[in-house]
Amino acid sequence: MKKYSVINTPVHNIDGIAKITGRAEYTFDVKLPRMLYGKILRSPYPHAKILHIDTSKAENLSGVKAVVTGKDTLGIKQGIWRRFKELCDEEILARSRVRYIGEPVAAVAAIDEDTAEEALDLIEVEYEPLPGVFEPLEAIKEEAPQLHEHAERNINVTRHIEWGDVDEAFQEADHIREDWFRCSSQHHVCMETHNAVASFTPDRKLTVWTSTQSHYYIKVLLSWVLGLRENDVRVISRYTGGGFGSKFELDSAQFCSSLLSMKLFRPVKITLTREEEFMATKRRTPMFYYLRTGVKKDGSFVAKEARVFTEGGAYTAMGATALYLTGFFQAFPYVWPNYRYDGYRVYTNTAPTSAMRGFGAPQATFCAETQIDLIAKDLGIDPIDIRRRNVMYPGYEVPGQATIQSCGLRDCLDKIEKWIKSRGKLPPNRGIGLAAYGFMSGGIFNWFDTPYAFSSSIVQVNIDGKVDLFVGSQDMGQGSNTTMAMICAEELGVCVEDIRIHMGDTDKCPVDLGAWGSRETLMQGNAVKMAAAEAKRQIVEFAAAKLSPNIVYDIDIKDGWIHLIARPERGLSFYDVVKEAIRGKDGQPIIGRGHYTPHRKGMISPAYSFGVQAVEAEVDTETGKITLKNCVTAHDCGQVINPLGVKGQLEGAMAMAAGYGFTEDLPMDEGKILNPNLVDYKVLRATEMPESKVIEVETYEPEGPFGAKEAGEGLTNPTAGALGNAVFHAAGVSIQTLPITPEKVLEALRKKESEKNRKGGKKS
Repeated sequence: MKKYSVINTPVHNIDGIAKITGRAEYTFDVKLPRMLYGKILRSPYPHAKILHIDTSKAENLSGVKAVVTGKDTLGIKQGIWRRFKELCDEEILARSRVRYIGEPVAAVAAIDEDTAEEALDLIEVEYEPLPGVFEPLEAIKEEAPQLHEHAERNINVTRHIEWGDVDEAFQEADHIREDWFRCSSQHHVCMETHNAVASFTPDRKLTVWTSTQSHYYIKVLLSWVLGLRENDVRVISRYTGGGFGSKFELDSAQFCSSLLSMKLFRPVKITLTREEEFMATKRRTPMFYYLRTGVKKDGSFVAKEARVFTEGGAYTAMGATALYLTGFFQAFPYVWPNYRYDGYRVYTNTAPTSAMRGFGAPQATFCAETQIDLIAKDLGIDPIDIRRRNVMYPGYEVPGQATIQSCGLRDCLDKIEKWIKSRGKLPPNRGIGLAAYGFMSGGIFNWFDTPYAFSSSIVQVNIDGKVDLFVGSQDMGQGSNTTMAMICAEELGVCVEDIRIHMGDTDKCPVDLGAWGSRETLMQGNAVKMAAAEAKRQIVEFAAAKLSPNIVYDIDIKDGWIHLIARPERGLSFYDVVKEAIRGKDGQPIIGRGHYTPHRKGMISPAYSFGVQAVEAEVDTETGKITLKNCVTAHDCGQVINPLGVKGQLEGAMAMAAGYGFTEDLPMDEGKILNPNLVDYKVLRATEMPESKVIEVETYEPEGPFGAKEAGEGLTNPTAGALGNAVFHAAGVSIQTLPITPEKVLEALRKKESEKNRKGGKKS
């Protein structure tokens, strides 16, 4: 018999038919009786005092039902960091000061969107503009305008990581290289913009339908800022049209629709426009990166020092976590005997920066992998050989930070090397760059410090053999529901078609902290496996009395057949046994419960995925234009659950990460985003995508369900670095600022030619 019946077989998303037929209900589709429509007035200034707000004209407009401002709130400064009050620094409706263009100052509810939009123009806000500061290296100067009283020199948060003796190790290095990098911002560009429908009833119960990555977090945050009991708030998120890190913090649509509904006792719907999405929601964190690296002549890594200044924007959001993680992943996926990192998150008068897929790791990987290729060239070492000499391995402990239990990096390098050799001699101006990476498989951050398990699940087996699976996780398009159904089906020994999944409702589903940090497969998957195992135990106990009443045999369930392991031909139908067992319990269904909280094996995650990506690119040296030709990724995600899911995640991650590498940017003029639309903001189109291939490198992760690890965010980390290295090998120039545009390539080529001519002149 094969090892698994369901695991590692290609399964199409179980909600795919609902989506392609239009039956899947997103928050966009929610319509309630007597529902009103809301709009939000936003600041036109990057920094200003609010002197006075006059809403009388808007309130008198026919069709307007309510207007709210900061004075209608409890004045609570909120943030995801509830455990650390000094990091809760944002009033979603500003009361006395605005700190970025697009910050909400008032909200309107009306009979339709047009009326609500008209009412916004009638609200009169008197501002006193204040000096602004927009770059972190300017904001930390003593004479710079200060955004928050508690943050001297606008330094929001600092982070420090260190082990070994870095200064002494540099003395022993044969070669030291120093480089500065700048990593740009990026927008999530979710297909579904931020939106919410809130309904507050006279019994003081609030129900919010919303597009979110964590309905539990939104429930708790809303109850906190609105002064409600936690379980008087219900959050529903049936389907989510993309998140990528942008949708697990409380947003203006959720808060303002709730506030308006509490005032009116009528449902209120707010949907952000695409322009609002760009200018007033959170984005990837721009970073200024300094790296100093010491190595031996043979390429052995000796020491690394990293310093980072990040553009935090106006409020903390998840930026404090990104600041730590970029320093953590700067040391990945290699063995560094000596390492020191200092990070500084700086307040600026720009839209807040926060979590985005990879969460600080794409920036770290771009800088580190770019510098490694430069060092390899300095020393005359092959880029694969220098990486192979230094990669992490199973059992390695990152001092004070992490324990690596499973790691297939060497196999990944071997497979990528084999693919590169298969390409043979490349045409002129074409190069292959590579980047290695590692990423968390289940972030264990708990910003709330709740008493709940990190992930919980309930399995209910019904009299007809169908299984109801209740999970707290959120599928936002990544295929989490399918993965959970497959894990449940494998453990119970039934078909995926027998599993009916219930998710996205805080009143009906157990607690899970949400879809972030690549946590669902490992954390929710473990909870599902445990719940299914408990239900299976009850079924097997009943079957044992029928199959072997007098002799002890091990019994298993596979493909709907309950059988003796030693004699698999002797067994009973799963469905018949379940029916008889439930009848014997007077109709009570068979229920199993599972919850998973990892035993700490480091500060951020119980397990880590690894991989190596190679990108082949062509550079037109006359124009600087870059054309992607191929992308191959060897990825160690432990035991593969769904090969189709891994491939889909790879292709999506590669498109997002390649966009970050060379087309996407958010240029600003004194805090104003200049391209807040999908015409001027250049995401990669399907026709611009190269051929993408995934090579599965299977390991076994002891902490994961069936040995599985993540295959989501980690795939976003290497592409910008691999692309930059491909340009380096194709054209001989290294671009150390993102995105890698044709203009930057052309400028670097001209500078290189000028330097060559200058040196040639000196020799003559």
